[in-house]
Amino acid sequence: MIRATLAALSVALSMPMAVQAASLAQSPHPVARPGPVVQAVALPARFEAWIGAFERRARAAGISAATFQRAFAEVDYLPDVIRRDRSQAEFTKQIWEYLDSAVSDARLRNGRAAFAARRDTLRAIERRYGVEAEVVTAIWGLESAYGSYRGATPTLSAMATLAYEGRRAAFFEDQLIAALKILQDGDTTPGRMTGSWAGAMGHTQFMPTSYLDYAVDFTGDGRRDIWGEDPTDALASTAAYLKAFGWTTGQPWGVEVRLPAGFDYSLTGEKVKRSPADWARLGVRDMDGRAVPNHGRASILLPAGARGAAFMIFDNFHVIERYNTADAYVIAVGVLSDRIAGGQGIRADWPRGDRALSFTEKKEMQRLLGRAGFDTGKVDGIIGPNTIDAVRRYQASIGVVPDGYASLDILRRLR
Repeated sequence: MIRATLAALSVALSMPMAVQAASLAQSPHPVARPGPVVQAVALPARFEAWIGAFERRARAAGISAATFQRAFAEVDYLPDVIRRDRSQAEFTKQIWEYLDSAVSDARLRNGRAAFAARRDTLRAIERRYGVEAEVVTAIWGLESAYGSYRGATPTLSAMATLAYEGRRAAFFEDQLIAALKILQDGDTTPGRMTGSWAGAMGHTQFMPTSYLDYAVDFTGDGRRDIWGEDPTDALASTAAYLKAFGWTTGQPWGVEVRLPAGFDYSLTGEKVKRSPADWARLGVRDMDGRAVPNHGRASILLPAGARGAAFMIFDNFHVIERYNTADAYVIAVGVLSDRIAGGQGIRADWPRGDRALSFTEKKEMQRLLGRAGFDTGKVDGIIGPNTIDAVRRYQASIGVVPDGYASLDILRRLR
């Protein structure tokens, strides 16, 4: 999952799961959610020529002729996949809008029911991998609505179409070869290998390369089956993935906190880590006014600036980020898992009057910050740590609260 901030929502929540090219190789999936089945068209001649060239590369990577022929007998060109891939960047959503849906009453109700129905299995997975059952359940809920919406796009066709299109050819060729290896290993068949239009598969939406590296056969039937009606292997694979990236049993993802009057907002952000005791000495308390227990070094995150909720986040926050880079996704997983376990939701208000910046506006903000002497590193429309730091320094220079919130107000001031 990699590190991304709320402002990366324009990319990371567009279907909504993390789609930065640098992040893709580390995530089980690129942020694409399952969508309607895309329609195939007659194979373009150039696509057929690409298949011929790709076969040579696949064979060199260890794919047998029989596996390739069996797989590509069912491959179609899916132009709608290209359209969806190219339309991601302009998508934008504020964190509270995302959370309203991601942690809705219906998702919570269904999550508690799903947890109760699979309690023994989830607890067994928890004992094996040390990842709390509620966290695995929350990811299942966000990725496929607890298995009810796993996606029906043929993975091989989607990967082949995206590899042929060329914008991220190397990445999707790697995914396609991984998918062929999955078939060659006998874990599934071409017809059963379905998922989102961007290639994420099964109950918890694994990309093929992540499947090869982290999927497990928890049922012991000889196959790592994340596609079928039984979610056991998918849920265990998610726990195995999180464990591989350093999950700490018993550590919360984060705790909602109140910041004292006069708090130094330059201390917020993932780059600053202190012990809960150090934060307590600065006046940071949980929502009931108590010092946060010592769960390890932590940062203070303000996903919507000083006027929104504040969180003390721990290392497990960053482990969930390996699943999806967007802060909003991680917070949603955390809050949903807390609520499935009987905890409370977010208690602070959000600046709901603010509208989200478009992808184009975010790039404009980065350009204007650079011209004003506050370098963001690059102009890519992703509001990551460097851009947040630049916003914070700009805010300090004009005498406003330096919370790093890349808002429309800041853009207007820069203009």
